[in-house]
Amino acid sequence: MATWAITAFIELEIPARAEFVGLVRLVVSSLASARRSLADDRIDDLKLAVSEACTNAIEAHAEVDVDERVLVRCREDEDRLEVSVEDRGPGFDPHELPEHPPVTDPDRLKFERGLGIPLIRSLVDEVEIKSSSDGTAVRMIMRLEAAEA
Repeated sequence: MATWAITAFIELEIPARAEFVGLVRLVVSSLASARRSLADDRIDDLKLAVSEACTNAIEAHAEVDVDERVLVRCREDEDRLEVSVEDRGPGFDPHELPEHPPVTDPDRLKFERGLGIPLIRSLVDEVEIKSSSDGTAVRMIMRLEAAEA
């Protein structure tokens, strides 16, 4: 008997405006829950990570006043859900992000910005960031367990 791999691919181009982040969250969470037994808290983690990546992309577009859309790609395979968010902002060096104190350290309260990437890294299983002067792509991977038939 042949086995079929489940693969779904969705691509969204959203205007670089905050009101479209909710749409991306809805699409990602629907895909994550459609054919998988993924705990609700893991879906919430993924939605939050995607929201952070989209918000960063929107802010990057605003920084250089570009009218291009933010590109969001979702790919579901048998064992993982991959979401990438791409912008056309000025880029940054992901290796030069400041170290943040642990959340229990009172000095953590001095950091008002720059928490998005560390938060994304803590919420998903893998993160890859590619950035240049032409923009940034944040690829997030969430490992999935197959749903029981």
